[in-house]
Amino acid sequence: MENTAYKQHKEQHFAAPDFIRDIVIGMSDGLTVPFALAAGLSGSVLGTNVVVIAGLAEIAAGSIAMGLGGYLAARTDQEHYANELERERREIIEVPDKEKEEVADALKKWGLRDSEVQSAVEAISKDPDKWVDFMMKHELGLEVPEPKRARNSSLTIGLSYIIGGLVPLSPYLFIHTAYSALFVSVIATLIALYIFGYIKGRFTGSKPFKSAWQTTLVGGVAAGIAFLVAKLIS
Repeated sequence: MENTAYKQHKEQHFAAPDFIRDIVIGMSDGLTVPFALAAGLSGSVLGTNVVVIAGLAEIAAGSIAMGLGGYLAARTDQEHYANELERERREIIEVPDKEKEEVADALKKWGLRDSEVQSAVEAISKDPDKWVDFMMKHELGLEVPEPKRARNSSLTIGLSYIIGGLVPLSPYLFIHTAYSALFVSVIATLIALYIFGYIKGRFTGSKPFKSAWQTTLVGGVAAGIAFLVAKLIS
């Protein structure tokens, strides 16, 4: 029975948290910022042409800015990892005893006995690569960055921003009365936030409907505040 249960048990872990995080960053901003801009302009212009032009310009600029921010953030993580890796490699040569003490401290936190800790430290320190890898993961909490992370992050965030931004702006492309387009834009944005939150919940392992309502509420409040600011400015 135990063997059968073991064979039937299959752990499922989502393997692309960075990808989902980038989508969340790009999509959430794309849904709220262009909506606020378009909504703020709705009451200050007679037609929707100005809203569409301003909205498209904002989406273009916003996607580039957000994508660049994602790229620089990922590059910073890569550079930080490379610097710490070089430092750890240098320290296991220059101050090996101190580094062994740090390995021992990390192992003791796992509840190992002193005799087990000593043998584990000796085993780990025999291989310089494994030793450095251990220090990077368990002392500094750093994982090896994905080599294409900077490029992928910038593209994912930028494209997500564009997709999100077109949702609140699209009604202004087909409806030529600003207030009518605004009403449809509000509904479309709230629906998009709900769907986005549901999908995000499915991928991240949280409760999809709870994630959907939370995303709708948070995104709706953010869009509302941004709208009020835009109205005050305009």
